[in-house]
Amino acid sequence: MDSLGGHRNIVKLKGAHEDDYYVYIVMELCAGGELFNAIVKERNFSERKAAVYFRKMVEVVDYCQQLRVVHRDLKPENFLLTSPEGELKLTDFGLGMFFKPGERFRDLVGSPYYVAPEVLGFDYSHEADMWSLGVILYILLSGLPPFWGDTNEQIFCMIRTAPLDFETEPWPHISPAAKDCVWRLLERDPSRRATSEQILRHEWLASQGVAPNVPLDSVVLRRLRHFAQMNKLKKACLMVVGQQLSPAEILGLQAVFRSLDIDGSGAINAEELRAALGAWGRHVSEAELRAGGGG
Repeated sequence: MDSLGGHRNIVKLKGAHEDDYYVYIVMELCAGGELFNAIVKERNFSERKAAVYFRKMVEVVDYCQQLRVVHRDLKPENFLLTSPEGELKLTDFGLGMFFKPGERFRDLVGSPYYVAPEVLGFDYSHEADMWSLGVILYILLSGLPPFWGDTNEQIFCMIRTAPLDFETEPWPHISPAAKDCVWRLLERDPSRRATSEQILRHEWLASQGVAPNVPLDSVVLRRLRHFAQMNKLKKACLMVVGQQLSPAEILGLQAVFRSLDIDGSGAINAEELRAALGAWGRHVSEAELRAGGGG
């Protein structure tokens, strides 16, 4: 992160400290919180306002790519505001990597809704960040992710195969230019996907461009509010778990998780769980796993 500190839209690293269990990182304060939490408080959120925010997102990703850095975990929670009306900042480079021209990555990282199809194929590069931006833009304009499911497996299947939905509300009322921007970013072929430079030249993002200054349908803000609340709940659950466990217990759980996560995907699927249970003398069928929520 220290290498990226020159951009106004990247959270600044203030310092770091390490002990036997943890690394403590001191970051720039972003008192405005997550972008989506600020958006849901607005009365008149429009395509024009979405375009202003999104342009800053693309500019900071463009800056990272110029420095040969791929973030690999772009999502709404990682865009913060310095104050309620302050500057937008990108944070959480924990999965970020420097890349060389032509270099490919083979590990499955990122957050399920936002991973690009090529990431699921274990063969990707910086183009994956542009896909993630496309997902964020789709959510900004509709309040819902473009590809979703009840499990990670279902989400990943949708990412690979499902068509983009521009038919249901509010998409009939979204401008053609905005839909074109989303379409260019959510191109499954990374060689044909829009680059950051191309998106920055897109008519929808122009300062005096075609993005309408008409408030989006109220359903969008309701969906965004629900989306933001779900993220808060997830973080609260993780915080409670972290507070209840000792450092040694957390390290032990991490070791158990890594031993179960055979393919290194960052998630334990049904087959990995069944294999682990079998090794411990408990043999279960796929039907039993799915009945217990392991699907």
